Amino acid sequence: MRRAVRAGSPFPKPYADFVARLRVPMGFLLAAAFAWFARPTARSLACGIPVALAGLALRAWAAGHIAKDRRLATGGPYAYIRNPLYAGTLLVALGLAAAARGVWLAALFAAVFLLVYWPAVMLEEQHLNRLFPDYASYAAEVPSLFPRRRLRAGSSRFSPALYWKNREYQALLGFAAGLAWLIYRARGFTP
Repeated sequence: MRRAVRAGSPFPKPYADFVARLRVPMGFLLAAAFAWFARPTARSLACGIPVALAGLALRAWAAGHIAKDRRLATGGPYAYIRNPLYAGTLLVALGLAAAARGVWLAALFAAVFLLVYWPAVMLEEQHLNRLFPDYASYAAEVPSLFPRRRLRAGSSRFSPALYWKNREYQALLGFAAGLAWLIYRARGFTP
């Protein structure tokens, strides 16, 4: 019998199920807060945008390696961390908050990540543990969000088709819209 990956999760399952459905609406709320509170400068853009781009690249790399519910992703970024899509999202959010010069935005993004996205991570890991017999051993070897070193050799190659199938281009479009807004605001325009 396989052990539960996240036994004793700090989030009750009904809460985790509820907030998992809030991820998309919460994204729109965060986008509105971002648009309203952003006060970027050329310097803040120069500091934050590279961090956000790194997160976007991590998400793209991960999306090109994951065939959701068909096989366990262990190649590409999944050889370093189990949740590169979430890690990339966190980097994008923190980079955009830095670019926006928004300490409160960073705090809001962190709170939403901990209270909405982290329970979703727990649910997904439980789902993967049920779906793939070797998930528990993979999870024991590879850290969740913060890489230590390459722990596992994955055999997959980046697939542009998977990138498109997983609709990761939507993150790129959202980032482009956020960047355009920041540049607009940095030039002195206000809503």
